Amino acid sequence: MSTNHATWPSRSPSNKHLAPLHLGLAMWANGDWRGGLYARHTPAEAFLEEYARVFSSVEGNTTFYSGAPKAETVAAWARQAPAHFRFCFKLPARLTHDKRLVDIADEFDDFISRLAPLHDRLGPMMIQLPRDFGSAELPRLAQLLERWPRNIPCAVEVRDSEFFQKGLAEQQLNRLLITHGVDRVMLDVRPLFSTSAGDDRRLIKAQGEKPKRPLHVISTANHPIVRFIGHLDGELNARYFEPWIERLKLWIKQGKTPFLFVHTPDNRQAPQLARRLYERLATGDDFPSLDAFPGECQASLF
Repeated sequence: MSTNHATWPSRSPSNKHLAPLHLGLAMWANGDWRGGLYARHTPAEAFLEEYARVFSSVEGNTTFYSGAPKAETVAAWARQAPAHFRFCFKLPARLTHDKRLVDIADEFDDFISRLAPLHDRLGPMMIQLPRDFGSAELPRLAQLLERWPRNIPCAVEVRDSEFFQKGLAEQQLNRLLITHGVDRVMLDVRPLFSTSAGDDRRLIKAQGEKPKRPLHVISTANHPIVRFIGHLDGELNARYFEPWIERLKLWIKQGKTPFLFVHTPDNRQAPQLARRLYERLATGDDFPSLDAFPGECQASLF
């Protein structure tokens, strides 16, 4: 599997959306963002088009829960997403969690073929593995990576604790990813778990869903992916994001194209947090500015 999977857009002053990294959220279909990221009366079918005016990528969790999308759905995405946009879909949970990568060749091929109309707008596709998928099952992952299409970037997110102990298991994993030119997803949950949840339902739910694992910062290929899981406290988010600024810029200097995906406990404020973090990253450097959020501009008129 080649480490140079796809042709990525070069930077150009004529298109302010082309940045040295891709910024996005966990989804685009969120009605709670009306009046902020979206204008107050934006219909659901226009969410993706509006989202792509501000952000250049999305995690695409819909495929993890719902599986391969219908042809007409993919066609609609292809019409709405601009050339610079990157979809980073997750492999369906049926393949990773239910079948644990066993006997999935036909379903995997069908999944990939369903997304074909998106062509070069496919960013790194993520394989999110179960919390108990350990080193004994790495041969299954290796088999999948050997089958992986060369023109589609790939990234793997592991959650089993043995891959975070800097021992043999983690060495085997990282070696496998480097060999196949695959990125290791970095899940930064430090902000989320920096305080107790108390009686805040949003924090209780988020801390219950996200795995509490150490952060191992490593780039095993060309498109390092950072999933930053923010807190409700903005100062905490800023503090934990600060070291990422230097790291992201280093990867960019090395010719890599990082992806930064921003979450908040219930994701209602994820667009605002993503903008604040991006502004900190862009300070003093040649990063294009983000477009204003239509809903906030609309609100300012009244």
